[in-house]
Amino acid sequence: MKALVTGAAGFIGSYVSRRLIDLGYEVVGIDNLNDYYEVSLKHARLDWVREKEGFEFIEMDLADKPAMTKLFADHKFDRVINLAAQAGVRYSIENPDVYVQSNLVGFLNILEGCRHQKVPHLVFASSSSVYGLNSKLPFATDDSVDHPVSLYAATKKSNELMAHTYAHLYGLPVTGLRFFTVYGPWGRPDMAAWGFTKNIMAGKTINVYNYGKMKRDFTYIDDIVEGVVRITEKIPTGTEGWTPESGDKSRSSAPYKIYNIGNHNSVELGEFISTLENAIGQKADINYMEMQPGDVVATHANVDDLVADVDFAPNTSLSDGLGRFVEWYKAYHNK
Repeated sequence: MKALVTGAAGFIGSYVSRRLIDLGYEVVGIDNLNDYYEVSLKHARLDWVREKEGFEFIEMDLADKPAMTKLFADHKFDRVINLAAQAGVRYSIENPDVYVQSNLVGFLNILEGCRHQKVPHLVFASSSSVYGLNSKLPFATDDSVDHPVSLYAATKKSNELMAHTYAHLYGLPVTGLRFFTVYGPWGRPDMAAWGFTKNIMAGKTINVYNYGKMKRDFTYIDDIVEGVVRITEKIPTGTEGWTPESGDKSRSSAPYKIYNIGNHNSVELGEFISTLENAIGQKADINYMEMQPGDVVATHANVDDLVADVDFAPNTSLSDGLGRFVEWYKAYHNK
């Protein structure tokens, strides 16, 4: 079995690549190694993945159609797992063009490659950000997601629509995964766990938005990976008798399904910070600020579908997860 993992130098992509190799897959990983954050971290992740045999890395941009066409022609992929994207809600307000290229043009190239090479299953990363203005908690995959509040969220919603179209037109089995605030070792520097830890350990002030009243469903990386690999082998089929008017919005008459992967537990930012302080052994100096454009007040995942279909629900506690992150962070930076 051969799998393509896009965004293989990224946080989630590096973990998924290693796990698939452990499961016996031959993995081809691609990444454009952009400088949204330190490229050295991406190279370090790749070195970590290369500790496993059965990994081939190709530096490539999803938006490069000729290169993507050649990639699919040169390999016969049994699974494609698209984890590449221009990430970051706030950055999408400053730099919208890069989101269109990576998250829309790039995703179209993946769909076209899967279509022409008849890939048996495409799994792609969506995001909890698609829930946008929704206020009913927990967020369920059957909820409407028609009111995003950032361009990043809009591109992820667009990915779901594009994927459904290809499932309907060409019978391409596709599964979208709405990730909820992923954290853990090898994480992204622009995320709260890394940024707060860096500043707390340096004795610097941390900026906390919405005066600390934000709530997030923090999900540990190992739980995300477990969900991804289980779903990879759960190839969707169309639901007989399904209609848009009466059917579950996360399903279709086409071979298409959407899942939430979250810790099904919403934690206020203040609790996250106090748990992180305990893990570091140092108090934070906090600068409370107003809410930022593009942010949502709270996220909370309903994972009933995940449990029903693959018998799994994320369950790593915040104290355990942050403890492991801080231990890794200190080792990575020789602290």
